[in-house]
Amino acid sequence: MPVGFLALGSHLPERIVTNHDIASWTGATPAWIEERTGVRERRYASPGTTTSDMAALAAAEALSTPGVCRERLAALIVATCTPDSPQPSTAAVAQHRLGLPGVPAFDVNAVCSGFLYGVAVAEGLLGGRMRGEQVLVVGADMFSTVMDRTDRRTVSLFGDGAGATVLGEVPEGYGIGAIRLVTDGALHHLVGVEAGGTRTPLDAAARESGAHLFHMDGRAVRDYALATLDKVVGQTLGDTGLGLDDIDRFVFHQANTRLLQAFAKDAGVPRGRLVLTAPLMGNTAAASVPLTLHATHRERPLARGERILLAAVGGGMTAGAMLLTWY
Repeated sequence: MPVGFLALGSHLPERIVTNHDIASWTGATPAWIEERTGVRERRYASPGTTTSDMAALAAAEALSTPGVCRERLAALIVATCTPDSPQPSTAAVAQHRLGLPGVPAFDVNAVCSGFLYGVAVAEGLLGGRMRGEQVLVVGADMFSTVMDRTDRRTVSLFGDGAGATVLGEVPEGYGIGAIRLVTDGALHHLVGVEAGGTRTPLDAAARESGAHLFHMDGRAVRDYALATLDKVVGQTLGDTGLGLDDIDRFVFHQANTRLLQAFAKDAGVPRGRLVLTAPLMGNTAAASVPLTLHATHRERPLARGERILLAAVGGGMTAGAMLLTWY
């Protein structure tokens, strides 16, 4: 049987960081920030919060949905690029917090594309030895912990959050219709946090140079995102024999509002079908797709048979797209 989404959950920290806050750190004006990014505010977790804290809160909401069975949970996958620690996995900590002893738990890191990579892994598990079970997939990131608050080009974009879904079997004609994933490792230098691994130790020199903070080649990333989104979206639609007019909602990784609007215009996405949460949440990395899906579902509940196109671009460089028919 096909695999689909059985439940959704999300968590956003309470603290709102406005463009006036960003302006006070960077010297950019609030008007400049909104004009360039389309982001008006984003959320930051309070001191002492961990990525696993947010992941567990989003997951708990998804697990509380009728039809979800904790006893049938076969795996927990956490997509994140801001883990609690290099080891153990953030998923292992979240598993403990959720009271799911024995359930296999592991992390996936494809940066902002991570949630779609996690869903692809979950679908593979459910199509194999875990057939008939359910898998919990969470996207969670805390970019506030790696931001260079003097860099107006990046700190204006990112926020914190977590989104979750439970996957399981759905009737024929529903669920995941196609998934396309791609990684272009030759471009890995365009986005990242350099220090903290085996290549660049997180020492005093790294901190002095800012290598422990996030960096991005904005222009190159924008060019890659627009071209690669067009490719993976086209491939996914081609795999299903559908066109843009057949899609009811486009739920994309919220890289920034202006980039999404430019893509929608160039690609010919039908007006009013692109879901935007970036203005009030910013870019929440691996959490962005599930957060946005849950937000649009709460605003206007997804109806059975609706077709949703999910897509993302992230560091690595990575990208993915998925066609989902809601059940």
